[in-house]
Amino acid sequence: MTTETKPSPRERLLEAAATLTYRDGVNIGVDALCKAAGVSKRSMYLLFESKDELLAASLEQRASAYVATLLPAADDGRSPRDRILHVFDQVELQSGAPEFHGCRYLAVQIELKDPGHPASQVARRIKKNLTGFFQAEAEQGGAADPGLLARQLSLVFDGASARAGIGADTLTGLVAPTVTTLLDAAGVR
Repeated sequence: MTTETKPSPRERLLEAAATLTYRDGVNIGVDALCKAAGVSKRSMYLLFESKDELLAASLEQRASAYVATLLPAADDGRSPRDRILHVFDQVELQSGAPEFHGCRYLAVQIELKDPGHPASQVARRIKKNLTGFFQAEAEQGGAADPGLLARQLSLVFDGASARAGIGADTLTGLVAPTVTTLLDAAGVR
């Protein structure tokens, strides 16, 4: 018989923050976070200096899973074009889930508005890394202007994710042709 260990109060707070802020937004109260985690406010403030620090830590903790589900494996043998399209295939797949509310990192930046907020800084770095992935692939694929293409791809990613997240549109049959048009125009192989 195996004994499952109960997640620590820190782990429960990070999970509650990730779940509630993705579903309800960053303005979720400390009481709601603590209740969902089964942790007292006193314990929360012993573990995290502030709710802001908890939000940033929660986003940071989710970053590697976000990258793993979105980006292709390094050196997977596919062309840069196919590696870029993979990202959009993943967001299209994710957008079909009923619990999909768009990109959590974009949502945090939009909601917080304060670029100095710890959670906004984490979110900005994660989004910058995605643009960096697009630029590196665009360079390898021979894009005429890799920096511009990376920004365009980020714009499409964020717009597609946001529109699907609010239920304004579905991505099926929309996002791949849009990205393909950009890749063709930039000369990416």
